[in-house]
Amino acid sequence: MPELPEVEAARRALEAHCVGRRITRCAVADDSKVVVAAAGRVAFERAMVGRTIVAARRRGKNLWLRLDAPPFPSFQFGMAGAIYIKGVAVTKYKRSAVNSEDEWPSKYSKFFVELDDGLEFSFTDKRRFARVRLFDDPETVPPISELGPDALFEPMSVDNFVDSLSRKKIGIKALLLDQSFISGIGNWIADEVLYQSKIHPLQIASSLTRESCEALHQSIQEVVKYAVDVDADCDRFPVEWLFHHRWGKKPGKVDVSGYCRKEN
Repeated sequence: MPELPEVEAARRALEAHCVGRRITRCAVADDSKVVVAAAGRVAFERAMVGRTIVAARRRGKNLWLRLDAPPFPSFQFGMAGAIYIKGVAVTKYKRSAVNSEDEWPSKYSKFFVELDDGLEFSFTDKRRFARVRLFDDPETVPPISELGPDALFEPMSVDNFVDSLSRKKIGIKALLLDQSFISGIGNWIADEVLYQSKIHPLQIASSLTRESCEALHQSIQEVVKYAVDVDADCDRFPVEWLFHHRWGKKPGKVDVSGYCRKEN
């Protein structure tokens, strides 16, 4: 599942290659489960053509493009959403990839554009849990308006983090996965930061010691920043990370003695 690092890698790639370019062609998939277009697919496409991409924005696992005039396309990545830019390597993060070399745009493309310099990019989704929408102001409406602070761009202070946890009578992993608490953390990041902090995922958040809360806060910052810095390329993640073993495809033993300890 795409998490903050992959979506941020996609945002950075769009920012680097597409900002300042005008959309000359747009094709939106005839898939009402993924593409939410109140006025219809054709109207969605027409709203894009002729617009210039001003910026690529992200909060949590949601990405949107700011154009020179609204409405703006928004992408909720779901289980297998991905951005592909023709001729540009976006990320090697573990995901349900499509083979753009054999077919372009992919048959899984939900949103495709060609820019005035000939560059093309596509948002794909093999599993159809993603959402593509048009918003006049994405940050003011759900789902983006309901998200908590972004784990990369808006990190909590240590004191605020400790105070927030002290009020939550819920398992710590479930809390980390709650996008209204912190946005951008999914299963693998939650597992990684808890493993590195030696905290059991079922530990009730309010029962954690300040020392454990501080360790978790530090792990979140370090894991998210490192994964983003390497453009979510999992081959470049540290060899000692749990990530390399949690998928069940790489042999080796992981020391879970600390991870499985619950505090009284």
